Amino acid sequence: MAASLLALGLNHHTAPLAVRERVVFHVERLQEALVELKRGLAREAAILSTCNRTELYVSAEKPDELAAWLAQYHRLGAGDLQQYLYALADEQAVRHAFRVASGLDSMVLGEPQILGQMKEAARAAESAGTLGSILHRLFQRSFAVAKEVRSTTSIGAASVSMAAAAVKLAARIFPSLKDQSVLLIGAGEMIELAATHFAAQAPARIAVANRTVERAQRLSARFNAEAIELRSLAEHLHEFDIVVSCTASSLPILGKGLVERALRARRRRPMFMVDLAVPRDIEPEAGELDDVFLYTIDDLAGIVSANLDSRRSALEQAEAIIDSQVGQFMQWMRLREGVPLIRALREEADVARRLELERALKALGRGEDPARVLEALSQTLTNKLLHGPTQALSEMLARQKKGQ
Repeated sequence: MAASLLALGLNHHTAPLAVRERVVFHVERLQEALVELKRGLAREAAILSTCNRTELYVSAEKPDELAAWLAQYHRLGAGDLQQYLYALADEQAVRHAFRVASGLDSMVLGEPQILGQMKEAARAAESAGTLGSILHRLFQRSFAVAKEVRSTTSIGAASVSMAAAAVKLAARIFPSLKDQSVLLIGAGEMIELAATHFAAQAPARIAVANRTVERAQRLSARFNAEAIELRSLAEHLHEFDIVVSCTASSLPILGKGLVERALRARRRRPMFMVDLAVPRDIEPEAGELDDVFLYTIDDLAGIVSANLDSRRSALEQAEAIIDSQVGQFMQWMRLREGVPLIRALREEADVARRLELERALKALGRGEDPARVLEALSQTLTNKLLHGPTQALSEMLARQKKGQ
């Protein structure tokens, strides 16, 4: 049975943050998950897990069991995920992968970070030994399509990042960011973007807190900021008006109690908090406190999609490029599926050739007329080689005639 190509998962279109954060694959356990997936369910497997999506890309013969595996792996009931999942097979899966890589399926239309995340997913699968020829080809074509979309359309030109949206929100709460103190928790790509956007507003103070203080120092040095150790956060939280957090922690870093103590020390001056992490870094209950304005990654969706209309023509161009490339990929898939059949036909023909040649050599050894022996050899071989294809063609023509 031929394996199908399948993309199964959930994203910000189909599932709320509270569901997405429960099915995140953390980097330290990703390889183990890939090996488990391949051992029981898939010939090839890759996992894309980001703030906005968790997706399994597999070549498998039993795709129906993948959803159950995903729920079981994250200790969820079989029905807990069903309403949020999509399962796309073959051509639909290819189109989806191309759209994701090109930033067309992102919360921020045209954002470039997803391409790097897909490359990481491919590298992780390759390292785990689960990236076979089909998925290797799928990811390589996805990267090439994304490059073509970005270089020939203006899809990313008006992209508004999450970090820029956070600055816009902060400006609604505080009259001037020049008088505010900003704390950035984490040191990854999203926090780097946030540092860039907030630094452009010239706030009174910027600090970077990270578990690895050396990384915090490297980032803070670029923005004339200060570095803080994550473990000393409780001592410093009350000093900041604006807090933006995005770490890879599997548990919240800022609990309601910690935020409440910071508010008391601030004499109830408001705190603006943005949690860009999945799973969340800030306990949702912190947002229930008076004088706390807490926004999650999903809360920013309206702001970042506000300029969609200006990119609609670029979106149409991008979709046209993807349609063309999907067709080419599916042609490669069909040709690839035909290879075993071609190999089997060649082997069968070779067996027939050797058998008839042996028969002809015996006839010549008995002294039979060489011309007659060669004539018999050519006729028998022609009949044997054409028998299978002729029979298949006759059956196809009969089916066509019956259907008229």
